[in-house]
Amino acid sequence: MSKIIEKKDITLAVAQALAEDMGSGDITAALCSNKPTQAKIISRETAILCGQAWFIESFQQLDSSIIIDWQHQDGDLLTANDVVCHLHGPARALLSAERTALNFLQTLSATATVTHEFLQQIAANSRTKLLDTRKTIPGLRQAQKYAVRCGGGMNHRIGLFDAYLIKENHIAACGSIIQAVSQARTLHSDRSIEVEVENIDELRQAISAGADRALLDNFSYEQVEQAVVLANGEIELEVSGNIEGDQIARLSALQVDYISSGALTKHIRAIDYSMRFQK
Repeated sequence: MSKIIEKKDITLAVAQALAEDMGSGDITAALCSNKPTQAKIISRETAILCGQAWFIESFQQLDSSIIIDWQHQDGDLLTANDVVCHLHGPARALLSAERTALNFLQTLSATATVTHEFLQQIAANSRTKLLDTRKTIPGLRQAQKYAVRCGGGMNHRIGLFDAYLIKENHIAACGSIIQAVSQARTLHSDRSIEVEVENIDELRQAISAGADRALLDNFSYEQVEQAVVLANGEIELEVSGNIEGDQIARLSALQVDYISSGALTKHIRAIDYSMRFQK
């Protein structure tokens, strides 16, 4: 699975965002002088910075002469009133790109920050790793996956193409867990095969079928305990399903391999950044 964000993806995402904001032109910025201006971006709260490439691209697409001097880098922990960066360039371009640039920065920093907060809940000396899901904002899959990594988490599969995740409806359509796993091995022997299981009996079937990983969907704490004993290292275990807060500490103490959460990318609140012109 690729962990590299391609420049063309950033360019396209920014171009689309600018187009929906700019339309036929920024009529308010046209009121202002276009003289060279200094500005700074300020963080109004504690956060993990993320989104520099999208931020830079937002300004560069409007005016390539804009200079950005970063005081922090992606993955850095910010506190309230930290200066994130200084900008220098034509006033109109700075004003026109401001909202688009900050939208990317506030959203990606939000995902990185939530990921960081979740990781703080993992029990000491646990080998459990934190994973994201495909529950991302449409059009920002790669960006949010990157943000999870900036926050210290790991990526699950990028999409439907790079790993198997055999769920309830797949099993029903294939006939059984064993048949689904067997077919997967035949079609793409080089892909990881994960089976979502809803009870201990289905976990036994996944182990018997030779799956690489089992996703324990909405298992109780007691069921996860049973699953760890049953798996005994024969299959990786991933716990998922409305997992937040103190659940992370308890489940990671059981030494499951992974905890995955859609909250990293969908239960987020934009980080408060602001741009201020300097006189």
